[in-house]
Amino acid sequence: MNDLSELAPVRAGGVFADGAEPIISAPFFLRGELLEGHDVTQRSRDLGVTFATPHIPMDRVVHPRIELPPLLNVPLAEIIDFLVETGQRITDPKNDIMQECIDRMCSTHILPREVVANSARHAAAYLDKRTLMAEVEQNFPDPRALDEWIPKQDYTGRKSFVRAFAPRLIHVLPGNSPGVAVKSIAQGAMVKAVNLFKMSSADPFTMTALLRTMASIDADHPIVKSMSAVYWRGGDEAIERVLYRPQYFDKLVAWGGGDAINNVIKYIGPGFQLVSFDPKTSISMLGREALASEAAMDEAAELAATDIMILGQEACVCSRYQFVEGDVADVDRFCAKLHARIAAKAAASGDVRPLDMDMREQIESLMMMDDEYGVWGRTDGKGIVIRSDEPVDFHPINKTANVVRVDSLDDAVKYINVATQTVGFYPFDRMPTYRDRLASGGAQRIVHLGEAGPSTIGNPHDAMYALHRFVHWMAHEDGKG
Repeated sequence: MNDLSELAPVRAGGVFADGAEPIISAPFFLRGELLEGHDVTQRSRDLGVTFATPHIPMDRVVHPRIELPPLLNVPLAEIIDFLVETGQRITDPKNDIMQECIDRMCSTHILPREVVANSARHAAAYLDKRTLMAEVEQNFPDPRALDEWIPKQDYTGRKSFVRAFAPRLIHVLPGNSPGVAVKSIAQGAMVKAVNLFKMSSADPFTMTALLRTMASIDADHPIVKSMSAVYWRGGDEAIERVLYRPQYFDKLVAWGGGDAINNVIKYIGPGFQLVSFDPKTSISMLGREALASEAAMDEAAELAATDIMILGQEACVCSRYQFVEGDVADVDRFCAKLHARIAAKAAASGDVRPLDMDMREQIESLMMMDDEYGVWGRTDGKGIVIRSDEPVDFHPINKTANVVRVDSLDDAVKYINVATQTVGFYPFDRMPTYRDRLASGGAQRIVHLGEAGPSTIGNPHDAMYALHRFVHWMAHEDGKG
């Protein structure tokens, strides 16, 4: 077994295909050991870039149930200390592993290098002792259940012991945010799980780099021994029929789009549960107060643009539809201000990716219907705002805002559904009036406009306390005393 703390960084170039362009290498990480190889040629989801991976050794990615999880008897406090040290290593500019990872990611990811690098640095902020403890304390009424069997006694005098037992988890990761990789490691470690991470073709590098960084601290630490990261093409039944079984894993933690979620659902059955972070859409709701003065309009436009432009509008929390209460003239003035701010943020980020062809064609067709739609900007990837009387029938992304004019915010509530994640609201004092109706419609979170990105530490995510659902709740009944 390799001592990863002594491994030199792997060259980013990889092998060559038919003497042409280099194929990028995407190694695996298997319970403390780096596995390199160019056995399987893959293609990235967004850019169609070729990369190579090893074959997946099935016997090494499965932790036998007859063996106790490596983290089971490691105190939670020690686990958190190790995660905090990992966060410090991730952001260390001398960490060649993470620098190499960013180089590789930039070849397969649609976001610019600076955005990718900043995302990794910001993600490491989650590995803070206060943050991690708050997460645990919000998920578990008695966090001791992670470390020991907690004695209970009911009103009849019957005694028992309960433990939040270490689960066996498969994590199907998304490709749009390195932050999910960091959070998944931390959450998997804090519940003392045996973890298998399925990486995305848009980012088959970050998870391995994070685990290598942990191994550089202590290659024999039980956290390191509890984690593996591999890649296979989603939907590959030759692999999924083997791994997605209750003999090997308790739960599948799935992030991703509708196709990814629908693919894994067919494997769910008795003993093998799904914890799904479904595809979500976030919106903004702006009352007439946002248009009451130039100062209010300027403030609201800046806040709305902030929510739209999180991670280049790639994350679930990014606002895609902005429901604005007012007449056409005032809403159009707001649209002009919003476009100026989106364009400025796009230029500052260096993210000037053009819109994809289908979206460009749809928007250009709207431009010819001046009586129904207003459009600010062009379809050049530098930011665009579309004003309409109902939401457009395509998914706004890549610096695209759809401002939907409404006579009353009551009219916007009908567009809320179970796929609505975050609602950015303005003015703030009207939020209590709408929060019950938004929850009834299926929304999961209401925040001040401009604050869609950060969340209150320890709060539910996608309408659930995830760590509480991850664990295997075990009861030891001990009869009456």
